[in-house]
Amino acid sequence: MLYGLFVKQKAMYLFFRPFLPYTLLMTKFLINELSVFFPCYNEEKNIKNTIDKTIPMLKKIAENWEIILVNDGSKDNTAKILEEIKKEYPKQIKIITHNPNRGYGAALKSGLYNSQYQWIAFTDADGQFDFTEVTKLIKKQQKTKADVVIGYYLARQVSKFAIITSKMWELVVFILFGLHVTDIDCGFKLINKKVVDIIPKLEAERGAFISSEFLIKSKKVGFKIVEVGVHHYPRLEGQATGRNIKVIIKSFSDLVRLWFKINFHRD
Repeated sequence: MLYGLFVKQKAMYLFFRPFLPYTLLMTKFLINELSVFFPCYNEEKNIKNTIDKTIPMLKKIAENWEIILVNDGSKDNTAKILEEIKKEYPKQIKIITHNPNRGYGAALKSGLYNSQYQWIAFTDADGQFDFTEVTKLIKKQQKTKADVVIGYYLARQVSKFAIITSKMWELVVFILFGLHVTDIDCGFKLINKKVVDIIPKLEAERGAFISSEFLIKSKKVGFKIVEVGVHHYPRLEGQATGRNIKVIIKSFSDLVRLWFKINFHRD
């Protein structure tokens, strides 16, 4: 009897064996659909290289994908370069232009609210992150069933002043809102679109506050947030603008305003 069962199973395997490669092809993608966006401000020397590294990875891991390039009022040749990039993939790449410059927060909002797919990833246009590590965020989400996966720096390639101010910021956010994450402003995140659709509309325009606002509102609604380490590399070209003193002051002002709104505003 057992021998007969074995013979039947072997016969079935031999029959279906030629079709196995086609079955594997159907399940080869790590994720079904993914929107990726890049906020850009004066990134003429970086953005082409960043996108050239991103597209092969998207083709490999996602069955359906799109790239959104948010040109936040760049004064260099970023706009021209973005148009050249779009010509290669006119269906998968779209460009959003702010004129004049509105700030990092506005660029993130444009990317988030114009993404069409269930999962949204974003990272910096300057190439300081390795986009291939998006697989770490996706696998972390699939393992934990989280709604938001945020990166944390394994070794942040910025000045000590930037690191100190970030930690001070994170302490203030923890005191005011009880939100504790390793690197609140890490620019590499994976987000379920339902989070963007459900949380109160984001308000920040300039400064680092936008990331904190998003996480604070996501936590308050009850979405699950997890973290995963990502590598960070030195910026090769251009200059970051997030540590401008005016930007820092505006971020703290927005943070206090949100605290009052959450604690004293009544619908």
